[in-house]
Amino acid sequence: MDLRRHRPIRAARARDRRGVRHDDGRGHGLRDRAARAAAYPRSAARPAAAVASSHCRRHDPARAGRSGRGQQARPPRTPRRRVPGDLPIVRAVVIGAGVGGLAAAHELAKQGHEVHLVEASPVLGGQVRTFEVGGGRIEHFYHHLFRSDTVVAGLIEELGLGEDLEWIESRVGMLVGDRVFRFTGALDLLRFTPVSLVTRLRLGLSALWLRRVADWERYEGMRAAEWITRAAGREGYERVWGPLLRAKFGRHAPDIAMPWFWSKIYLRFASREGGPLAKEQLGYLRGSFGRMVDALAAAIEEHGGTVLPGRPVRRIVVEEGRATGVELEPAEPGGDPELLPADVVLATVASPVLARLAPELGEEYRALLDGVDYQWATVLMLALDRPLSEIYWLTATDADCPFVVAVEQTNFRSPAEYGGRHVVYFSNYADPGDPVTEEDAAQVLDRYEPYIRRINPAFDRSWIEEMWMFKDRSGQPIVRHRYRETIAPHRTPVEGLYLANNTQLYPEDRGQNYTMRMGIEVARMAVEDRAARER
Repeated sequence: MDLRRHRPIRAARARDRRGVRHDDGRGHGLRDRAARAAAYPRSAARPAAAVASSHCRRHDPARAGRSGRGQQARPPRTPRRRVPGDLPIVRAVVIGAGVGGLAAAHELAKQGHEVHLVEASPVLGGQVRTFEVGGGRIEHFYHHLFRSDTVVAGLIEELGLGEDLEWIESRVGMLVGDRVFRFTGALDLLRFTPVSLVTRLRLGLSALWLRRVADWERYEGMRAAEWITRAAGREGYERVWGPLLRAKFGRHAPDIAMPWFWSKIYLRFASREGGPLAKEQLGYLRGSFGRMVDALAAAIEEHGGTVLPGRPVRRIVVEEGRATGVELEPAEPGGDPELLPADVVLATVASPVLARLAPELGEEYRALLDGVDYQWATVLMLALDRPLSEIYWLTATDADCPFVVAVEQTNFRSPAEYGGRHVVYFSNYADPGDPVTEEDAAQVLDRYEPYIRRINPAFDRSWIEEMWMFKDRSGQPIVRHRYRETIAPHRTPVEGLYLANNTQLYPEDRGQNYTMRMGIEVARMAVEDRAARER
């Protein structure tokens, strides 16, 4: 198989294309369920297809007790029925219920396909999963939206939550030594005295240039470190951008692809209404993005799909080079594995996980999966009895600082939402094997405390009411020079098996918007491929 023929979905060029329209007026919208049910009634049950393993029992929602949040088992539809657009009904299994998997399953379910969404964790949402602090829900890893995140905003509107999406002027700063410099507007750059006036001007002009040059492909083949040094000078790189690249990518910072850096700058400017001199606005869903996760899961089930949290996948069943189902680990100790027959399997898991679940992928594709290196994403989260600072997003630029950014959620949301607590995330990205990947919250706090006092010299441990440590071993793919050439295609060598994960986002950085867009587009790709094979 020539993998070059199946490159991942191209990233959107330049100005945003306004995302994806989800209700096409043909009865696919959530509010048109009654009309859709009348137009596309369920058919009678049909005989089940042969399964790969005689030791697996077919998934029975009633027996499993996890499916559809209490829905009864339904007879399978006949594959001869078709959905609008003259596409065949497909049986789809989506592996992974992060926002990409949720968006993919939602897209398939509302088109009328049979969908099972399976998730190893008992909690849906992936990096957007939430928990309670002071009676309010909050994400394990900080999240917000940019103005350019139209796919997420569109889905939130479609799910009936649009009135709760709030846009707030952000308060951004940089920590240099023990000084905090505000960066809420262009004039703040001129006041940034840690670098010379000439460097400040070069930093501003280079950022404006990246905003105006919309075609990211012109930077393909360049390294970010080299471009920044030429455009902003050695001081601009060493004092501002270099520390940020090193904090995010560690020893790989000199080799990071320039299109990735372009995307970071371009999208930040896109979140400033009124031009580059305006203040940045960031979006947040009142009550947390967990409400969006819950609404997506509910919508999948209302469209006839099934959501299975807490059900790890044992393997993807492959017969004669074609994906025919997904085998789940037993629902109970000592039980039998369960088989979900499928025409299409869409995996939204990390690349090493897919390689383990589907050894039939072949050496060439597996080499692409194995060639991805990840940085761990780690977050120390503190709930304080008072504010730490006045800044929402405080970037640390000193090479010795063990965290990349301090995100004070309660300078973005009211402390009242969290029972009066002031919530701060301290984020870091780490190589596998770094001590932080093994340490607990108390151990990490021991190392971070002197640097937290650089933000506020009065900080004392007595301020801490609660603390947590969250980690994700596949948090940040390392986007090296010529990364585009190493991206695994969405179409795998196994017919009917697709991959959509954060290693395939390029040039954009990982984030809800692009992960969800990719999930939707790969879901559509899978259905169209199935239709083409039936013609």
